[in-house]
Amino acid sequence: MMNTVEHTQGPGVDVGGVFDEPEAALAELRKRLDDALADAGLTKKQLAARTGRSRTTVQEAFQDGGRAPSAATVAALAGQLGLSAEQKRELLQLRRAAAHETDPVRVRDEGLGKPIEQWDPHDLEVHPAGNPTTAAGTGARALPGYVRRAHDRTLSDAVAEVAEGRSRMLVLVGSSSTGKTRACWEAVQPLAAKGWRLWHPYDPTRAEAALADLNRVAPCTVVWLNEAQHYLGHLEDGERIAAALHTLLTSADRGPVLVLGTLWPEYAESYTLLPGPSKPDPHSRVRELLTGRTLTVPDAFDEEALKAASALARDGDRFMEDVLTRAHARGRVTQDLAGAPELVRRYEHGTPPVKALLQAAMDARRLGVGLHLPQAFLINAAIDYLTDDDYDQLNEDWAEAAFAALARPVHGKQAPLRRTATRPPRSSALETMPVPVTGPVFRLADYLEQHGRTTRQTLCPPASFWHAAHTHLTAPGDLHNLATAAYYRQRLQWAHHLWSKAAGAGAPDALVSLARMRELAGDLESANAFYCEAADAGHPDALLSLAQMREEAGDLESAEAFYQQIVDAGAPDALVSLAWRWELAGRLKSAEALYRQAANSGQPSALFNVARLRELAGDLESAEAFYRQAADAGHSNALTKLMLVLEQAGDLEEVVALHSQVAGDPIRRLYLALMREHACDWQSAESLYQQAADAGDTGALIPLARLRKQAGDSEGAEILHRQAADAGEPDALFERALRLEQAGDPEGAEALARQAADAGHPYALYSLARMRQEAGEDPEGAEALARQAADAGETLLTFERWWPYGLDPDGSPTSPWPTDSTP
Repeated sequence: MMNTVEHTQGPGVDVGGVFDEPEAALAELRKRLDDALADAGLTKKQLAARTGRSRTTVQEAFQDGGRAPSAATVAALAGQLGLSAEQKRELLQLRRAAAHETDPVRVRDEGLGKPIEQWDPHDLEVHPAGNPTTAAGTGARALPGYVRRAHDRTLSDAVAEVAEGRSRMLVLVGSSSTGKTRACWEAVQPLAAKGWRLWHPYDPTRAEAALADLNRVAPCTVVWLNEAQHYLGHLEDGERIAAALHTLLTSADRGPVLVLGTLWPEYAESYTLLPGPSKPDPHSRVRELLTGRTLTVPDAFDEEALKAASALARDGDRFMEDVLTRAHARGRVTQDLAGAPELVRRYEHGTPPVKALLQAAMDARRLGVGLHLPQAFLINAAIDYLTDDDYDQLNEDWAEAAFAALARPVHGKQAPLRRTATRPPRSSALETMPVPVTGPVFRLADYLEQHGRTTRQTLCPPASFWHAAHTHLTAPGDLHNLATAAYYRQRLQWAHHLWSKAAGAGAPDALVSLARMRELAGDLESANAFYCEAADAGHPDALLSLAQMREEAGDLESAEAFYQQIVDAGAPDALVSLAWRWELAGRLKSAEALYRQAANSGQPSALFNVARLRELAGDLESAEAFYRQAADAGHSNALTKLMLVLEQAGDLEEVVALHSQVAGDPIRRLYLALMREHACDWQSAESLYQQAADAGDTGALIPLARLRKQAGDSEGAEILHRQAADAGEPDALFERALRLEQAGDPEGAEALARQAADAGHPYALYSLARMRQEAGEDPEGAEALARQAADAGETLLTFERWWPYGLDPDGSPTSPWPTDSTP
């Protein structure tokens, strides 16, 4: 039978006509590979290193008399040999004919995106790697050889499933420059030979593009959501995007599709963290979407991965050979490849103006300013980061020279602080649009941003930073975020000024924050005015606060009127907050009615609370139904409670099925352990905590130690507690700090408290400061610790005992200030 190589997408691809025999197609394929290898100036050994294939596989692809190479191998070879998309397609057609595959290669022209093989991985935000010497002579941006790790196996399994017809989604979670995006790129290569397309929504903005076209995604499409926080964390559209993705993944007639995304850990945690019962739940659909669909990428190569990287280096991969001279000891190979160490070196060894600009940019990003930083803001903010001597030595063009130095790329790829462009916002309501930024804007390199979050987390920016922010920033969200950061750091006067400007720019949240600030200061008249203005702007929390103020003042009629407005408005989060208030007051029927009203919108915490009240009332049948709905809506603890209700009802078969599902999820497993502990089922609770600890959750060591101590095993409890502290668990570190303080070792206590604070303990330094102040032995030391807690933004607990009017940026107590003052 004659094998015909057929092209079905249009003109421009010609593999030389019809091959009567597979041998002829195979010979033509190998001839073209030989020619491409010669043109690229590479050896087969180097090609094997760059493709991540074995030397035997690459040798067989070129060797006469062997079998036809796989489609994935041909695609990988073509990619590293610098062939065009059409040349790659021709090679794949020749391979298909040589392998006796008679069906023509068909690639759809319709649908979103384009065929995978037509994408340059750098256009999909795979970090460029290497330096000018390692890339010399290739003529193109080459990728280093790829080392497969544990997360790659999970990705491969997902790709195999979608190839068989099942839709899947995975979001890789890891720190900056850990290889998340490259892992996704490598994972989709087998789909390239099957004609799959890849769609990367980004124009006009990521969120707008995704929301506009997710309903058009066709089967056999990879949806590429790199830096998924720009989609799922979008203030207005994140929940709608999550809902659209859920619909795409669960609609049988639209699959198979593969959704791949990446996130930093702090974003993943903020989306999956369950809010308190009376708190808003802005990420309920995102949390539901991400449950069971995240995959952790480690920061460093383990021993096995380092051995594989060394093998690539020995086989001729100059990228790996170069990077392992620096990164082998720490295992941070991907960060080095992405230029991260050079970025840090440029920061640490920069001139004083360069360091000042970078520090101002780092502080802006870590405190909540958007990606695009106005140049005028950075210049004015940088002034107080300079010492007096450095400031005296500035010349007229210091800023121009510093920005020019920061624009020079690292290893020819990344700049520490680069000029970028902003797209004007699109809105039909022009009166609500923020004032656009005028002048150039700059973006801080990702790795330096994360470096700043880590190394500067305990520092409060100087006065010039706050003044520049108030003067030059215009976006209401940026102003509100900075005001909140100032408030947490006890810079109360600057919080007031920034919230006032944000409120004037149309941010109702800022009005509520101003109202609460004045209410705490005892200025109820101003608080009432701000709450009323926020309520007029449609902020549901303002109505609740007005009702509470009226109730506390004894004006029950006005309070009830505001409560009724909340009910009439039907805002789910406000209804849940009001319901929680009624529940605490013992008005259970009213609370349940409000929870049910909020539940009608699918609000997960409302559904959970209805179930909880039904369970308390002994109505297990209704409780079961609502727990199921809450679990379906994404409430992470609902499945655990459902299991416990079913256990009470005697449905042991489903309990067993749910137990394996719950125990396999770290968050649900800990919640189940806590529930078992509350039910006095000590054995089951200890078993679940132990499972969590064995799985690497060092936080589980603390409740496990508590149970051991309760059982009389004080020695075993102490060993577990010490293990938790050695692993850096904040609670364990803080408890040991308290022990040292009580034992008369203040220096050791302070060191451990600082470690606990750095590890994320919300009030370690503050609590130690209060203990010292109340002891009356070291008031100056107590105040110094309190100031450190304030600078770090550690807690919202009151510092009024030390500084009733807050702190100035330099850490000195603020003098009394009028609320109508201007900066």
